[in-house]
Amino acid sequence: MLDTTPLSGLARQMVQANLLDEKAAQQAQAQSQKDKLSLVHYVVHNKLVKSRPMAELAADQFGVPLFDLTAVDKESQPHDAISEKLVREHRLLPLWKRGNRLFVALSDPSSQQGLRDIQFSTGLMLDPILVEDDKLTAAIEKFFDSAAGLGDLDDVDLDSVETATAKEEKVAGTEDAEDAPVVRFVNKMLLDAIRLGSSDLHFEPYEKSYRVRFRTDGILHEASKPPIQLASRLSARLKVMAGLDISERRKPQDGRIKMKVSKNKSIDFRVNTLPTLWGEKIVMRILDPTSAQMGIEHLGYEDVQRELYLSALKQPQGMILVTGPTGSGKTVSLYTGINILNTTDINISTAEDPVEINLEGINQVNVNPRQGMDFAQALRAFLRQDPDVIMVGEIRDLETAEIAIKAAQTGHMVMSTLHTNSAAETLTRLRNMGVPAFNIATSVNLIIAQRLARKLCGNCKKPVDIPSDTLKQEGFPADKIGTFKVFGPVGCENCKDGYKGRVGIYEVVKITPALQRLIMEESNSIDIAEQMRKDGFNDLRTSGLLKAMNGITSLEEVNRVTKD
Repeated sequence: MLDTTPLSGLARQMVQANLLDEKAAQQAQAQSQKDKLSLVHYVVHNKLVKSRPMAELAADQFGVPLFDLTAVDKESQPHDAISEKLVREHRLLPLWKRGNRLFVALSDPSSQQGLRDIQFSTGLMLDPILVEDDKLTAAIEKFFDSAAGLGDLDDVDLDSVETATAKEEKVAGTEDAEDAPVVRFVNKMLLDAIRLGSSDLHFEPYEKSYRVRFRTDGILHEASKPPIQLASRLSARLKVMAGLDISERRKPQDGRIKMKVSKNKSIDFRVNTLPTLWGEKIVMRILDPTSAQMGIEHLGYEDVQRELYLSALKQPQGMILVTGPTGSGKTVSLYTGINILNTTDINISTAEDPVEINLEGINQVNVNPRQGMDFAQALRAFLRQDPDVIMVGEIRDLETAEIAIKAAQTGHMVMSTLHTNSAAETLTRLRNMGVPAFNIATSVNLIIAQRLARKLCGNCKKPVDIPSDTLKQEGFPADKIGTFKVFGPVGCENCKDGYKGRVGIYEVVKITPALQRLIMEESNSIDIAEQMRKDGFNDLRTSGLLKAMNGITSLEEVNRVTKD
């Protein structure tokens, strides 16, 4: 039965402007009142009326100026003027403050109760400014750092974020009320880093200041500057969350935080503290299990390189080595291969320092040299555990290298990492460790050298005019110049400095008979690299230039992560 309540002024205006017929307006008014929503938000949200004509009608009806929300300087908005609860309840967003006057955006001027509540809460005079409802919805989400596309993190209550540390659970019951702002700030920093896709967080005390930085897409940037007076409370909070000794401030400590951000999503953080001149610097690495399960097709391998990796994984024995500097994505590459091999008929064991990503079906061991469990000790134990596949976090010394090579020669697939700059240098590094050339030549099947480059934002990248001679000097194929465009970064609201996300740049080398001969002859890395090129394997520089030719990244970024 249709509600017979008389139409409000705004609903009547919608009928007169032919935006809705009388029956639809009556139903919308009744349902919006039942759902405790403003009429404007109800009709726009349910797509009964488009946002722009609805805003123009409301502006005419109430004589309130219509404003474009996209023109607001987000940095100058008074974030502490109105509580999040009031903003979301009344859909009133603070825009700027002038003396004792607060300018607020709203989409329904008929909602006077919200204005009264906020005026009472703030003690300020309010100046309402009319905006389009859909833009207001988006602006409120951005105002409170609710990231689009990460549904698991939407509307996370900063006070209810849980961490799975027994020690913190014990302390939580006696937590002082004055620590609540610190708890909220720490939780907000962790959630912000997750939303931005950051890999690390740095909490850094100095003599007169304190700063928090995020490493996003491989680049550090400042995220916040809390008062220096909070330094000790911030470090204590983080140490409690990580299950560390809060009384120990003279020695580095390692811990781990498991943060539950929703019913179905948990994120792990690896935590390290370092005593510095002005307090403890704390660095947290975000460990996201989904990064190792995205599939090999999403990592940036060229088609030929991907097939070489998959072919090596099918071998019953031998060694696959992944090399590159810290933070180049070696762990993700290894775990992608491990995931492919992870079936019920294969026994997989890993030794890591520490275990970064927990995977079902994999026997993972945390290396702890202080307790006598180093990589070599773990490898010896693995060989008595009937293994098919062994992963060693890193080959650091001759003992570990010899055991790994012995396993690769006796019917096991061994996967590991080394810290070298290229595939050729990996082979000479093993020899410099003391591994006989014969063992290297007969055990190593594949070497992957890699870097991570920032991807250009698809929304704002633009072609860059670079002279042909310069392109040739940079290493682009002479016969291809003129057939492709090189793009550069611009920067927009959807990215950071023109880049969004990262992609792998790879040098994937299969050990051929010609390379085996050079290894046996103990040739240097320059000769080995030359043979790799003759065998048709792209080096890092060439692979990076291919990414630039395809518009995936910029020449500037290729130059940053590769060397000629």
